[in-house]
Amino acid sequence: MAVRATLHCLTGCAIGEVLGMVIGTALGWSTVPTLILAITLAFFFGYALTLWGVVKAGVGLRAALKVALAADTLSIAVMELVDNGVIVLWPGAMDAELTDPLFWWVLAIALAVAFVLTTPVNKWMIGRGKGHAVVHQYHG
Repeated sequence: MAVRATLHCLTGCAIGEVLGMVIGTALGWSTVPTLILAITLAFFFGYALTLWGVVKAGVGLRAALKVALAADTLSIAVMELVDNGVIVLWPGAMDAELTDPLFWWVLAIALAVAFVLTTPVNKWMIGRGKGHAVVHQYHG
């Protein structure tokens, strides 16, 4: 269950992270605005995926939003801290252009490292009846 929860989180985070990094890099933004955009979009898409599934299960929007916030905030925060940390600390990664393989390789490696380090967080939360344990009750 923890691996599935982390894959779910990774999907939303990756959509937002990649989109934010691509937009920031394409516009020639510096590190901080690019990271802010990537993190903001990662949270948006991470929450949106959970929200969509819970609303689809018949839960009202307000209640579904509470479930998504409770289920995903810590997971997304850890994932974003780790993957952006890898990107920032990797020499040359934040200066790489979209056509540079380094941009794409570091982004992929950062997301993989974030997955590995976020899975135990989700396992811990699920073991305490939190995180995706809450969302699980809405899946058939």
